[in-house]
Amino acid sequence: MNPSNIVLSLSGVHTHIGAYHILHGVDFDVPAGQVTMLLGRNGAGKTTTLRTIMGLWAAQQGSIRFKGEAIGGPGVKLGTPDIAQRGIAYVPESMGIFSDLTVKENLLLAARGAQTVDDLDTKRLEWIFGLFPALKKFWLYPAGKLSGGQKQMLAVARAIVEPRELLLIDEPSKGLAPAIIQNLIGALRELKATHTTILLVEQNFAMAKALGDQVAVMDDGRVVHRGAMAELAQDEALQQRLLGLSLAAHQ
Repeated sequence: MNPSNIVLSLSGVHTHIGAYHILHGVDFDVPAGQVTMLLGRNGAGKTTTLRTIMGLWAAQQGSIRFKGEAIGGPGVKLGTPDIAQRGIAYVPESMGIFSDLTVKENLLLAARGAQTVDDLDTKRLEWIFGLFPALKKFWLYPAGKLSGGQKQMLAVARAIVEPRELLLIDEPSKGLAPAIIQNLIGALRELKATHTTILLVEQNFAMAKALGDQVAVMDDGRVVHRGAMAELAQDEALQQRLLGLSLAAHQ
């Protein structure tokens, strides 16, 4: 892999949360303009990895570099807002939307330079409405009244309301109906076509196969496999060994 094409690089990352040692030397790279899947069984450390990248938890050892600049690791004093300012957006599993605010107000809050809707990039807003038509329909609804799928769409829309170089998305399909998942896959494909780089944690393996270019598989706080997603998708024995199940069973 060409080092100049790497947007995000984790090297030897260890994270402790209280008395617990969660990440044990995590190593992987995220190439520009691609979707990198972060897979693994529950409790493998995937969410901790995303939160460590964002500075929500500190990396006690190792380094996290974004476009060549250290953003995490011993001696790095960047807070989460500083990391976000560099062009990284995070969509947590909890979605993190403000339930009492409207769809419009949620998007305005996420647009750092906008005070009113008139300050938003009209073309970009229409593009987001094209990806997620429900958001236009429910523009003035409190976000808490949206369905689960609509809330997930809003969470992703907030992350992309301004151009971002890297999106970290944690299990976007969790609890969603199959038809909504297909819509989400289509939206993420369109986003990928704009050369946005995505690091995606996902338990839905059909979605992983549909979207992923690269894959890193975690187990017990370590990366135990790195490679092309297409190769993992075609190797059922490897899927069974790494993940305990087969992609073929999740078509």
